[in-house]
Amino acid sequence: MRLFFSVALRHLSARRRQSIVSLAGIVIGVAFFLAISSMMQGSEKDFITRLVDNAPHITISDNYRTATRQPLDILYPDGIIEIRNVKPQTETRGIRGYRRALEYIETFPGARAAPVLKGQALLSYAGRDVSLVLNGMSPADIENLTTLGDDIVRGSLNDLAADRNGILVGEALLERLSLNFGNTIHLVTAEGERRSFKVVATFHTSQSEFNETQVFADLKPVQALMNRPDRINSIIIRLDDESKARNIAAQIENRIGYRSVSWQEAHEDLLNTLVIRNVIMYTVVGAVLLVAAFGIYNTISTIVLEKQRDIGILKSMGFRSGDIKTIFVIEGMLLGLAGIALGLPAGSLLMVGLGQLVFHPPGMDPLQLPMDWGVMQFVIAGAFALVAALLAAWLPARKGAQVMPVDILRGGQ
Repeated sequence: MRLFFSVALRHLSARRRQSIVSLAGIVIGVAFFLAISSMMQGSEKDFITRLVDNAPHITISDNYRTATRQPLDILYPDGIIEIRNVKPQTETRGIRGYRRALEYIETFPGARAAPVLKGQALLSYAGRDVSLVLNGMSPADIENLTTLGDDIVRGSLNDLAADRNGILVGEALLERLSLNFGNTIHLVTAEGERRSFKVVATFHTSQSEFNETQVFADLKPVQALMNRPDRINSIIIRLDDESKARNIAAQIENRIGYRSVSWQEAHEDLLNTLVIRNVIMYTVVGAVLLVAAFGIYNTISTIVLEKQRDIGILKSMGFRSGDIKTIFVIEGMLLGLAGIALGLPAGSLLMVGLGQLVFHPPGMDPLQLPMDWGVMQFVIAGAFALVAALLAAWLPARKGAQVMPVDILRGGQ
């Protein structure tokens, strides 16, 4: 192998200018591949983080995935008599035995759960009516299972815990209704129940709709307002590893019966779009490296044409066709490895530069390009570049291995 490497290096140094151009193409290709893939993966992770930032990883609601079957259908599934327009029995909605469900959920490692009573409420202020989603949760659960504690602008969750009639609202909602911090607002439910709350804390997140439609209050006052004492209609779950949400949600639903929806299921269309986007992204950035690989192909093809007499002599000395092919593949591998060694640092510098860019969209918070510095991005960029270089070298290497020494020595070619 030492001899093979020596011959390969001699060939590349003999065509120094072409070798440098081919090497520069690989370096640029690796750098752009790494920077673009890192930016796209970073934006995907940032999107998913924002998607599940204030939302639970798993939501259990007080309904079932399929409608309850009627007793007649269960007893006589193939009967010829059919009963239609059966109205279900009126009942008070809520998750029965939710405390046992909470105990079961907490057996999963890294899972944290909280009971929630959620419902629609109408906020009336200064002659304006706004429909809101009222979330009844204990302040401790808001702190542990949501990121609202980090998004609070004025007041604190301690103020919400100290005032049973306190409420946490978005800054955008205050501006929309010309409310002030500390004002008292009146909420009315669909059943006509009415209760007053004092604005003791405000928050601001990156989701404008969330800021204007979601409000939070202590669980007990919300239960009293909705006339559902000791009732909840939702359980929210946060996981240390959000990627396990789908499997855990399925296990919980099989155990307690109520519909459990993971964040992957709730946003399945968006996640499918991200998969398609990744395919397009890797196709585009991969094309950059394929174009760079043509430089290697051109360099080694030229060497094969120029060194046919040398190839014939090597074969006459006992070198086999596989040895000749190995020499030219080594040349492509050396160019590829050198391109990776220089391209990865160049791509890292490009990533640092892109990460410093700050955009100021009108009406939005300043944004920076999110970059993914995961090891996998570097591995993918290096592996793709090496495969492209080896493939570009293998094609002309086959042609060089087919050279017949008899024809060369006789001057047939």
